Amino acid sequence: MSENERGKAKTPIPVSVLTGFLGSGKTSLLNRLLKDEALADTAVILNEFGEIGLDHLLVETADEGIVELSSGCLCCTIRGDLINTLEGLLRKRDNGRIKPFDRVVIETTGLADPAPVLHTIMAHPYLVLRYRLDGVIATVDAVNGAASLDAHKESVKQAAVADRIVLTKTDLVKGAAGKPMLKRLKARLSALNPAAPILDAARGEATPEKLFEAGLYNPATKHPDVARWLSEEAYQADHAHGHDHAQHDVNRHDAHIRAFTVAIDEAVSLSALEMFLDLLRGMHGPNLLRLKGVVRLEDDPDRPLVVHGVQHVFHPPVRLDAWPDADRRTRMVLITRDVERDKVASLLEALAGRPKIDTAGPDVLADNPLSLRGEGQT
Repeated sequence: MSENERGKAKTPIPVSVLTGFLGSGKTSLLNRLLKDEALADTAVILNEFGEIGLDHLLVETADEGIVELSSGCLCCTIRGDLINTLEGLLRKRDNGRIKPFDRVVIETTGLADPAPVLHTIMAHPYLVLRYRLDGVIATVDAVNGAASLDAHKESVKQAAVADRIVLTKTDLVKGAAGKPMLKRLKARLSALNPAAPILDAARGEATPEKLFEAGLYNPATKHPDVARWLSEEAYQADHAHGHDHAQHDVNRHDAHIRAFTVAIDEAVSLSALEMFLDLLRGMHGPNLLRLKGVVRLEDDPDRPLVVHGVQHVFHPPVRLDAWPDADRRTRMVLITRDVERDKVASLLEALAGRPKIDTAGPDVLADNPLSLRGEGQT
């Protein structure tokens, strides 16, 4: 391996997670993507080869458990667990046993909670150095999507944590009731996850260009794009339009989902930020579906800190070289289950003022270290 290749091998590889409920068209979307030349240098991790019709795509076995597809993609199954599979791919790549890949797509099962997959990518001490989470793609069936959201909390969570939502089978929704039904479903998904673009697969909108590169770093500029990543205006627009979850049927799983922003003007100490995140995680961890934020710290107010969490797991923070725009407030966007905005906002405001808080007990920080002093990638 050349020096150039060794350097490239250590560049964090973007990972996209493809999720979606049973029958939502996830397999059809993946089959279509695998034929695209844009994924030629991609490694695809499946639960089982049999879930994807590989016969027309198969070229040859590249290594044990890995096949090369006609598009140039590498395809493998999860062997043992996801950590072993991701580590094994890196070893084979670094040793030249398989061709280099510059992207990974992980397909989850239809009933899967995507959070454990995200935790693996965000928190494993070695994998976090070699991979970076690019985004979550969730497929939703236009015909049965509303019923799935009503009946299955997994379906709601998949849509809530997604960076991109792909609406499938819209061509099967016909008749006088078709358009109103689609409009209601799109509105429901937008309320669940205001910042996630909704792409219509039947109209050809679910292309690699629109599905990938959803992470913090803009590949075109090679710099962080905080505004695009946070999409703060989407949450504000949702709030401005008077979206009221209380008006929903309380028996619907998504009636419990909240999407909102919190912001403060003052710079905060690192210890206050650590305590805020630890208290938030300790009190609401399972219901903290996703948090993204940019934070102004007292010790270096000109270099903001980027934080990203899924439930109780937080990615190593990223210290930016400068603010991306004139807005130098601490801002966070959250998607939660049964956690109101006021609870999060009041906690942040209180800790920014550094009051004496002893209700959580003396061990709250020791039990949940976030290592915010480090500098990582997200």
